[in-house]
Amino acid sequence: MTLDLSDPWVLAAGGAGFLVLLLLLILHAALKSARIAAPIAGQMAQLGQRVQALSDGQQHLAGGLHHVSDAQARAQTQMLGLMEQRLADVADTMGEALEGSAVRTARSLGDLHARLEAIDKAQANIEKLSGDVLSLQDILSNKQTRGAFGEIQLHDIVAQALPSDSYTMQATLSNGKRADCLVHLPKPPGPIAIDAKFPLEPYEALRAAETEGEKQEARRMMRAAIRHHMRAIAEKYILEGETAEGALMFLPSEAVYAELHANFPDLVREGFGLRVWVVSPTTCMATLNTMRAVLKDARMKEQAGAIRRELAMLCRDLDLLGGRVENLDRHFAQATKDVAEIRTSADRATRRARRLDNFDFEEVAPESPPQRLTDRQPERLG
Repeated sequence: MTLDLSDPWVLAAGGAGFLVLLLLLILHAALKSARIAAPIAGQMAQLGQRVQALSDGQQHLAGGLHHVSDAQARAQTQMLGLMEQRLADVADTMGEALEGSAVRTARSLGDLHARLEAIDKAQANIEKLSGDVLSLQDILSNKQTRGAFGEIQLHDIVAQALPSDSYTMQATLSNGKRADCLVHLPKPPGPIAIDAKFPLEPYEALRAAETEGEKQEARRMMRAAIRHHMRAIAEKYILEGETAEGALMFLPSEAVYAELHANFPDLVREGFGLRVWVVSPTTCMATLNTMRAVLKDARMKEQAGAIRRELAMLCRDLDLLGGRVENLDRHFAQATKDVAEIRTSADRATRRARRLDNFDFEEVAPESPPQRLTDRQPERLG
C-alpha cells in the first residue's frame, strides 16, 4: 500500500503520530527526569540540613569565639595588671637595692678613703721613721754623738724610775771626774755612779765577721773595749767614803748586752771582781726600781720621829674631840629636858584657855605652881 504524501489525511495522520511520539518522548524524558530529580531533591534536602547545621555551628563558633575573645581580653587585662604590679614591685625592689647599694658603695668609699688616709699616714710615718733611722745611723756612726745618745737614753730611764731629787745627771766627783748619773742612795751603800758606754764598732765587726780569723779578731776587739770601759769606771767612779763600793756600766743596746752575757762570760765575771755591773735598758730599769724602794725605806726611817710626833698629836686631838662630844651630848640631853618641860607648860596653858573660852569656872584642883625659869640656875655650858 502506498501512501500519498500529498494527501491531507496522510499528512494529518502523520502529524498526529508525530505529536504522539513527541508526547511519548517528552513523557519518557519527564519520567526519567523525575527519577533523576528524586535523589537530587533528597541530596538537596540533606545539603540544606547540612547548610543549616553549618550555619548553626558557625553561630556557635561565633559565640565561642566571642566568649574566647572576652576571656582572652580579661586574661590580658589581668596579665597586664599582674605585669604592672610585678613591674612596680621589681622597680621598688630595684630602687631599694640600688639605694642600699649606693649606701654600701658610699660607705665602702668612705672606708676606703679612711684606709687610704691611714695608709698615707703610715707612709708618712714610714718615711719619717726612715729619716729617723738614717739620723740614728748618722748618730751611731760618730763616737761623740753615740755617747750623747746613750746619755739621753740613760736620762730617760732614770727620770721614769726615780724621783727628780734622788739623782744628779753629769755629777762631778771629788776627783774631778764627771759621772753620767749619780744616784743619791743612803749609806750604806752610798751614792752609786752610772756611766753609759756603747762599744758599737767591735760589736758590728763581730756581727759582720765571716771567716774564723775575722771572728777571732772581732772577739779580741770586743773583749778589749769592754775591759777598758770596766776598768775606767772602776777607777773613776768608785771612791772610798764618797760613793758606793760599786758602779753601773749602762749599755744602751740590748743586743750588745745579750752578746756580752752569751759569748763573753769571762768579762762579766771580771766586772764582778771590779765591782762594775753591766746593765741594759731593761735590767737598768729593774735595778733603778730596787733603788727606789731603798730610797723610800730610808726616807720613811728618817721621818719615823716626825711620824711618831704627829701620831701623838693626833691622839691628843682625838681625846679633846671625845671630851667635846661628851659635853655636846650632855647639852643635848639638857635641851631635850627643857623642851619636855616647855611642852608640859604649854599643855596646861591650853587647857586653861579652853575652860575660859567655855565659861567653865567650876572648882578645879589646884595644880602645883610652875617653876619659874629664873628660879633655876642655868647649867653652865662647857
